[in-house]
Amino acid sequence: MPDVRIYQPTKTAMQSGRANVKKWVLEFEPGSRKETDNLMGWTGSRDTRGQIKMRFDSKEDAIAFAKKNSLSFQVFEPKKRRIKPKNYADNFAFGRNTLWTH
Repeated sequence: MPDVRIYQPTKTAMQSGRANVKKWVLEFEPGSRKETDNLMGWTGSRDTRGQIKMRFDSKEDAIAFAKKNSLSFQVFEPKKRRIKPKNYADNFAFGRNTLWTH
């Protein structure tokens, strides 16, 4: 099992832009399972490496950091984004296949 995973984060539903998805993230795999505190009901872990999330400008920088620190890693490539061209006038096109309703 790899020590770290390297990936490019996806855009959250609360973002309209794509500013935070250009960086690459190096994140440690969980070392131990999470436990629930009996008194307060909080969930926690003794593994402090799970709190570390490092950001890099490129995938190569993240891989170089992992190799330099003798960490086994797994790289998750981002899925390609397909943009469908849309046009407002297509809503009123004569040859429209589906009904246009409000």
